[in-house]
Amino acid sequence: MTLTRLMTDQIRTAQVAESNVAEDTPPTLLCVDDEANILSALKRLFRPQGYNILTATSAKEGLALLETEQVDLVISDMRMPEMNGAQFLEQVKSRWPNTVRLLLTGYAEMSATVDAINKGGIYRYISKPWDDTAMVDLVREALERLQLEREKRRLEAVNHQQNEQLKDLNANLEQRVKDRTEEVRQTMHFLELANEKMKKNFMTSVRLFASMIDMRAEKMAGHSRKVTDLARRVATQLNMKPNDFNELMYAALLHDIGMLGLPDKVLEKPFSALSSEERLEYIKHPIKGQMALMELEDLKGATSIIRSHHERFDGQGYPDGLSGMSIPLGARILAAVNDYDELQNGTLTSTPMKEEDARAYIRDARGTRYDPQVVDAFMAALGVVAIDERGVLVQAAGLKAGMVLARDVSTAEGIMLLTKGYVLTDDIIGQIYSYEKSESKLLPIYVQA
Repeated sequence: MTLTRLMTDQIRTAQVAESNVAEDTPPTLLCVDDEANILSALKRLFRPQGYNILTATSAKEGLALLETEQVDLVISDMRMPEMNGAQFLEQVKSRWPNTVRLLLTGYAEMSATVDAINKGGIYRYISKPWDDTAMVDLVREALERLQLEREKRRLEAVNHQQNEQLKDLNANLEQRVKDRTEEVRQTMHFLELANEKMKKNFMTSVRLFASMIDMRAEKMAGHSRKVTDLARRVATQLNMKPNDFNELMYAALLHDIGMLGLPDKVLEKPFSALSSEERLEYIKHPIKGQMALMELEDLKGATSIIRSHHERFDGQGYPDGLSGMSIPLGARILAAVNDYDELQNGTLTSTPMKEEDARAYIRDARGTRYDPQVVDAFMAALGVVAIDERGVLVQAAGLKAGMVLARDVSTAEGIMLLTKGYVLTDDIIGQIYSYEKSESKLLPIYVQA
């Protein structure tokens, strides 16, 4: 059986396991309360939301419905005859653990509510009388979280089956890397097909796949999310164009996708501890990441950023030895924020750095490893004022009449606007504002400390 056929069968198996959550099927809510007026109020509240509403007047009737119906979320009152809400939800947790459980309770029932939390594993409890808007928002949030958990389980099942299959392959290391890269490409292809009807949720799908990447190694937990957040803050400082900004966000989430093809023994070591042979294997991952995603139309712009995010400003990086402005801006941003997080989680060096030490490392490599403009924006995003022997970096909003320029002020194209030693006036500050607004770019302005 070919690898492609095996991967297809695995994905189909995972999809069958989640067939009860087809995207065209509305979520089903079960409301359990012995008071008919409460059930009527809940039906009036949720029916306009498009949900399928079931009701039961007792815990026993609710359990009977759960036996025959696929229920996504249960709302149960605490006070009911024969079996109270805490006891009912405990049984629901035991027999249908993936069903979300909410409890309606009064302020006088807090001890029983605590018991329901401990034994019934409820998602939230709602005090009566409830606020309609808050109730609707809570149920929507719970159902969205349920859907994400189902998708996560599906992806984990696919990932687990693929890893088990890869362990049985006897091909050489090069062939195994090619196979894993092909698996990633096929997985992304199937994810894209599954999301053709849900383009507005494309970013959610990317985030889910980024979580899969983070699960590949213990040190990478949360890495993609942190890097994406830092990249967003730096891009905002640099007034990045919307399309370039979106491409950077995709690239930040998926920048380590090429690592899925690396052997476990390489991922378990910091970069500084890799052998020369292992480093040669490791530095291929930006290209493999680009190759895995290049057929996806929505990610074409992000792939060039992924390929170049280990390039250095001085030209000593990899895989292409690019330097200066020939490196895409998104890749220059990603290089700094990625290293900043990896320095702290111990991926680059054998000993994880403290936050302040990682900041100092990035600052010290300004102009060598990293684009000076990016470093300055990065420090500003972290709330750190960049200070060196040549002055203090100040944004236009912080300029005041009487300040003296510590450096020449030039455009990104090298055109000098103001010379070192110039004393700023209100009129000149206004012209700086106008220039930055018209060009959609921040000027690096250093004044004497």
